[in-house]
Amino acid sequence: MLRGEAPPEGEGEGEGEGEGDGERGARGEGRSRMSWSGRLLVRRLPAILIVGGVVFGMETPASYTAAPFFSAAPLVAAPLFSLRGTALTALAALLGEIWVVTYRSAGQNYSESVTEIATVLVVALLALGINRVVRTADARPASVRDVSEAAQRAVLPMPPERLAGLALAARYVGARTDARTGGDLYAVQDTPHGLRLIVGDVRGKGLEAVETAVIVIGAFREAAEQESTLGAVAGRLERALQREGGRRNGVERTEGFTTAVLAEIPADGQSVLRVLNRGHPSPLLLTPDGGLRELAPAAPALPLGLGEMASRPDRPDETFFPAGALLLFFTDGVTEARDLLGRFYNPSSKLRGCRFPGPDVLLDTVVEDVARHTGGAPADDMALLAVQRPMGA
Repeated sequence: MLRGEAPPEGEGEGEGEGEGDGERGARGEGRSRMSWSGRLLVRRLPAILIVGGVVFGMETPASYTAAPFFSAAPLVAAPLFSLRGTALTALAALLGEIWVVTYRSAGQNYSESVTEIATVLVVALLALGINRVVRTADARPASVRDVSEAAQRAVLPMPPERLAGLALAARYVGARTDARTGGDLYAVQDTPHGLRLIVGDVRGKGLEAVETAVIVIGAFREAAEQESTLGAVAGRLERALQREGGRRNGVERTEGFTTAVLAEIPADGQSVLRVLNRGHPSPLLLTPDGGLRELAPAAPALPLGLGEMASRPDRPDETFFPAGALLLFFTDGVTEARDLLGRFYNPSSKLRGCRFPGPDVLLDTVVEDVARHTGGAPADDMALLAVQRPMGA
C-alpha cells in the first residue's frame, strides 16, 4: 500500500489505466513470465541437485554413485550466488555426499567412499574459485557505472526545501546493476518571471548522456533567467542541443534528442501553472482532496533536438494550481518500470485518491512503490521532482 491515505472504496489500481498500458503488458507478459520462471528454476537447481543426489543414493544399489549430483550443485551456484551462498551450497553438497556414503557403508568399500567424498570436496573448492573470478569480472563494469552515476549526481544537486514560497523535493534513483546510467535530469530556478523548472531524459546511456544533460541544464538556467516565455526557453534549449549535435558523429549527430517538460509558476502569486511538454511523460497534479489530473499537452510536440522536423511554435498549456496541491514530474523510468509479468507501473492509478502532507513523502512513496512493483531497483534510471503550493498561498 502507498504511504498516503488509502483511496476511497471503488478507486484502485485499475482506475485510470490507459489501453496502451494493457496492450504493452499483454505483449510482454508471455515472454516475461517465461524468463521469470526460467530464472527461478535455475536458482533452485542447486537445491534440486542435492535433494536428487540424496534420493538417488538411498534408492539405488551401492555400485551406483551419487557424486555427480553433489558435484554439480556448487558448480551451478558459483556464477549465480554470492560467495556465502556458494559456500553454503558446497557445504550442503559435501554433507549430502557424506550422509549417502554413511548410509551405504554396508555395501560400499572404504576406498570408493573416500574417492567420492574427495571428488565432491575438490569440485566444491573449484566452485568457490569460480565464484571469485565471476565476481571480480562483474566489479569492473560496476566501477564504470559508479563513475557515470557519480558524474550524474554531481550535476543534479538537491533543490532547497523551499524556493519562491513553494515546497520542493527531488529524487534520483539509479538503475539496477546490469544497466548503464542514463541522462535523466532536473533543475529548478527562481527567476524574475516566477519559479521555472525542467525535468528531462537524454537519449542514450553512459557518460555521453550525462554530458548532454549538463548542457541542457546549463542552457536552461541561463534561458530561464533571460527569456520572458517558456516557448522562448524551449527555443534556447533546442539551439543548444543542435549545436551539441553538430559536434558529434554517427547516430548521436542525427538522432540525438531529449524529452523534457518545462513548467512555470508565476511570481505574482497567481494560482496558475504553465506547462510545456516536449515528448515527455505528462506530470500529475494531486489536489488536497485526493483528486488527480494528468496534465497531458493539448498539442503533442517532438522532443528537444528534433525541432527542425516540426515548424509549430511552442505554446504552454495553462491550468489552475490550487493551494495545497502537489505537482509530480518524473522520467520514463517510472512509467516503464515492469513487474515480473511485464506490466508497466501506472502512477496515476496508484496515486489517485491518496493524500500526502508534502513533496518529500510523495516522492518517497513513489520510489518505494516502484521498487515493490519491480521487485528491486528499476531497469532504467528515474528522476522525480515534486512541487507543492502551501495552503493559504
